[in-house]
Amino acid sequence: MTDANRHLLEHDGTHTIDVLENLLHENDVQADHNRAHFDEHGVLAINMMSGPGSGKTGLLERTIQALPAGLRIAVIEGDLETENDAERIRRHGVHAVQITTGMACHLDAHMVHDALHDIRLEGLDIVFIENVGNLVCPATFDIGQHYNVLLLSVTEGDDKPSKYPIMFRIADQALITKTDLLPYIDEFDVSRARANIAAIRGDLPVIEVSAKNGDGIDRWVEWLVDAVAEHRRELKAA
Repeated sequence: MTDANRHLLEHDGTHTIDVLENLLHENDVQADHNRAHFDEHGVLAINMMSGPGSGKTGLLERTIQALPAGLRIAVIEGDLETENDAERIRRHGVHAVQITTGMACHLDAHMVHDALHDIRLEGLDIVFIENVGNLVCPATFDIGQHYNVLLLSVTEGDDKPSKYPIMFRIADQALITKTDLLPYIDEFDVSRARANIAAIRGDLPVIEVSAKNGDGIDRWVEWLVDAVAEHRRELKAA
């Protein structure tokens, strides 16, 4: 390829759009396959999304402790490096598969598909997919989930919904996390956060939770139990 042609290719917006659309199409096909695989085994897949440090893994640890007896789960962990989060989940007796993405700032459907080779779905009720900490990229990629759960930590700022609206538009449930820290963070106001979320998605349910002291965990678990029941009804009616 000549330098002139390379320059033309790099600056041809149409070509770039075509490549991106093809990549997203291939991802969506794989995502549909993942979802069908979950459905075949009656498993609910939940995509956990947030910025870094919002407490996704801590929330999952508290959730494991609070889930009703008989509700069985597995976890797919996404991070750029290390198996730290997967090890935390395994310490609770829950099967966890780590995906290390290297440079990628999100999980995609192909990564999740590969991880599913290491998970026995028979007998499971929920697979939690903890996406890479990022408030932009994960919103673009369908990974085969049934629900998107978005975490907003009180340490991040109550204006995050206004700054990163795409994440809130695609969410099915929002959680305001680390609420035990509210007495020490004057800059975060729950009412402002709720108002900013409502301005983006007026129908998006919001639960305030603390993985440390357990506040709101009962409501979060109730939502999970209801989501599993609804998914089963939908599969039965299909």
